[in-house]
Amino acid sequence: MSGRISLPERGVALPDRKRLAMDSPIRNANLPSIATIPLSQHLGTPSRCVVRVGERVREGMLIGRPQGIISAAVHSPIPGVVTAIKEIDLPQGSRAEVVVIALDGEFDRLRRDRRAASTGRSEQEILTLLEETGVVGLGGAGFPTHLKLQPPKGVSVDFLLVNGIECEPYLAGDFRLMVERPSEIVEGIRTAAKLLKPRSILIGIQDLYAEAVATMRAACRESGLPIEVVALPARYPLGDERLLVKALVGREIASGLLPLAEGVAVVGVGTLMAVYEAVAFEKPLFERVVTVSGGAVREPANLKVRIGTPIGALLDECGGTKGTPERVVVGGPFTGSAVYDLGAPVTKTTTAVLALSADEVRPGRRTSCISCGKCASVCPSELDPARLFKLVERDLHLDARSEGLLDCSECGCCSYVCPARLPLVETLRVGKRLARESGVA
Repeated sequence: MSGRISLPERGVALPDRKRLAMDSPIRNANLPSIATIPLSQHLGTPSRCVVRVGERVREGMLIGRPQGIISAAVHSPIPGVVTAIKEIDLPQGSRAEVVVIALDGEFDRLRRDRRAASTGRSEQEILTLLEETGVVGLGGAGFPTHLKLQPPKGVSVDFLLVNGIECEPYLAGDFRLMVERPSEIVEGIRTAAKLLKPRSILIGIQDLYAEAVATMRAACRESGLPIEVVALPARYPLGDERLLVKALVGREIASGLLPLAEGVAVVGVGTLMAVYEAVAFEKPLFERVVTVSGGAVREPANLKVRIGTPIGALLDECGGTKGTPERVVVGGPFTGSAVYDLGAPVTKTTTAVLALSADEVRPGRRTSCISCGKCASVCPSELDPARLFKLVERDLHLDARSEGLLDCSECGCCSYVCPARLPLVETLRVGKRLARESGVA
């Protein structure tokens, strides 16, 4: 295997700051008294609300029905009463319809005693179950998992790659899952393999996670599945699926294509845990592991959180903050979004809530670009971020597209090294959206 590893030459070496939360076992967060559940927590079309104000709902009850080919079901995380259906602004900058539910009533067991291994279900039954339970990718865009595990006709899957890299600083939820629930993750892999029928299965984990490497190797041996666990040097953004594919199997993913086009499927460990719970217990995706960390957090932790919980409640549960944080971020420090409303809800794709001190944020005054070239030297997509930045600022979206704007993975490496403190990744993200909205992309 070592001869096949091809590490990216670009990217950045980062202070991981993971130890703040790595030693904190996953524990259940307090239930929210009010849950605000967006109907758009996934890539594609928002789900359609199927409840009304005043209606009583159960834990796990469908409240948002998928619409269109790419969409995902949304379920109530708590029993209670629908008190409002309205629109709010989400931290990512989008506006979404939400269902507000006040906690009231008793919890049921959601058929948790009805356990069925994936070997006892047909492939179509598994796909239908994943669609009905609203499982999406938990690491980023929230692509519906029933679609990701259903390769197009005529496409054979050579490799199933399990993404356990978790390369952003502070994040430790996937690490804790691999340490605490390795057998369940392997069962999720078994389900994915039944659907994809790959020739080979590899798990990529950064070598910083030595304990996770050991637990996953032991679980794979016990499972009898032919799975290889590969420890990779920690380098950001190696967790990007395109880079992981290149590192583990040496295949390049062409611009505009998904890994499946090259015979590779990539699934994160958190998503595989959700797959396991959906197949084994018919459990909808209404909770997830969230890392609460940062230098301004008194007691960093990894919490199992109900969707719709206010992010401020998670900070309170971790002892509050040390003074006023310089910035609160939902998600990782590179790909996440700064928030100013602590009432913003946790969603299916919320990996972390970070309260950062001034020392961690490194605030500085923006100056003019000095054409140093540092951003281009670290860009894993081999772009010239400064050049694209200038084109987007001048509304030259067609020119920016022709120079690779849509290949930007929004990893944030360029902003991290920029001595002029230019908002490179934020501007390129907006440029990509405007290009699509204008019909350029």
